[in-house]
Amino acid sequence: MFDIERWQEIFDTIRKNKLRTFLTGLSVASGIFILVILLGFGQGMRNGIEQEFKQDASTSIWAWPGMTSKGYKGLNPGRRIRFVNENFETVSSMYEEDIEYESSRIFVRDITVNYGKEALIYGVQGVSTDFQFIENTAMLEGRFVNHLDELATGKVAIIGNKIKKDVFNEVDSPLGEMIDISGIPFKVIGVFREMREQEEERIYIPITTAQKVFNGGNRVNNMAYTLPPVENFDEAVAQAVAFKENLKSYLQQAHTVAPDDNGALEVWSAMEEAKRYYGLTGNIKLFFWFVGICTIIAGVVGVSNIMMIVVRERTREIGIRKALGAKPWSIIGMILHEAIFVTAISGFAGLIFSMGLLELVGPNIEVDYVLNPSVSFNVAFSTVIVLIVAGTLAGFVPAWRAARVQVIESLRDE
Repeated sequence: MFDIERWQEIFDTIRKNKLRTFLTGLSVASGIFILVILLGFGQGMRNGIEQEFKQDASTSIWAWPGMTSKGYKGLNPGRRIRFVNENFETVSSMYEEDIEYESSRIFVRDITVNYGKEALIYGVQGVSTDFQFIENTAMLEGRFVNHLDELATGKVAIIGNKIKKDVFNEVDSPLGEMIDISGIPFKVIGVFREMREQEEERIYIPITTAQKVFNGGNRVNNMAYTLPPVENFDEAVAQAVAFKENLKSYLQQAHTVAPDDNGALEVWSAMEEAKRYYGLTGNIKLFFWFVGICTIIAGVVGVSNIMMIVVRERTREIGIRKALGAKPWSIIGMILHEAIFVTAISGFAGLIFSMGLLELVGPNIEVDYVLNPSVSFNVAFSTVIVLIVAGTLAGFVPAWRAARVQVIESLRDE
């Protein structure tokens, strides 16, 4: 039942002790504010990492050759490993049922690229049809390399959107335009977009063309595969680990590499990397919770201490109330109401300010691995409710002490 006299007493007490109440509320509000901001940045880190991994297919596995650091089976260390078409084809055949998309890649070096009289300083790479799906490449215009291009060693090129803006800004569309790669004309058949602008500074051509026309022979610089999607994250990680180990074992045998020679070749799994980063963000989030809760506890302890002071200051008043017939629970309720009111108002003030700050500033934050820091309102609201419950418990001790005040002793109190 609403008791207006009780609320008048609470406001009178607050009015008489403005600074003390303000400082107590500030400690509580700052606790909620710090917790929500920390949780927001924890979610922002998770968003940023998810964004990083979205740039390539989440189940992608890549293999690069390196240089041996150990002797093995009579071979000296310092050998440079070279992947060839046979390696790629053998893996594709051995693990056909485990692979969703596959592509080898070669970097075309020592070439010149020109558009008319303009020299272009962009990287040229030979890739297969599936490379579009492995890199999560979005086509803005035209198409990507297809199987017919590979079979016919087609003189076709796919350019990044940044190249289109920088070089072909005077034409309606670059499709059908010709670029010259070391004296050989290539027809632009597509424009792609990537999440990172620097990855749009690439020109893709069929890998067969890159090998046959530009003296690539049968070598490839790296190989990439994606695995079929599965039901949950743990299964996807287990699938990626198994394929990675099989791929690494085959390449070590094919190139006579010691099993413990980590420098000879590298096999990288996006799922394993994602698991490691998500585990890290989970630990950081737990740390943020710990720091925020400690801050809130400090605020709640402050509320408890203030209520103890209030009880001490109002000892004589409480004694008079009891002498006039006030029940113990009415004394407890009087103290608890003030504790709950200060805690609730301060908690919601901290919540509103922190949520508003994240809403305004979050989308504009541009930091590596941090994207759009935010907190679910349900989580933040639940935290405030827990804070109010904690404030109630904190106020109960001084309230219980007030209820146990002896009338005679309280009337003697000065």
